Amino acid sequence: MKAYRFLVSGKVQGVFYRKSIMQMASLGQIQGYIKNLSDGDAEVVAYLWEDQIKDMLAILQNGSPLSKVENITYETIELDEDEIVYDGFEIRS
Repeated sequence: MKAYRFLVSGKVQGVFYRKSIMQMASLGQIQGYIKNLSDGDAEVVAYLWEDQIKDMLAILQNGSPLSKVENITYETIELDEDEIVYDGFEIRS
């Protein structure tokens, strides 16, 4: 299992995007978090097995009914001890 950082651009703030992603990720028992960035994008950090990446990309693309995702990029990352999520998926500010 690895940590991945996803950057999602488009209309993803003010449209219940974070809440929708949290609910869908929780259903899939994915650990991690989502937060809004000051540039209008959303950042998602999730612990995934390699075979879960496609599912996570689909979750992020679908978003909420009012969102419009334009682009998603991702990378493998190393996390500092204070960034580790031990259980569940949460919204961060």
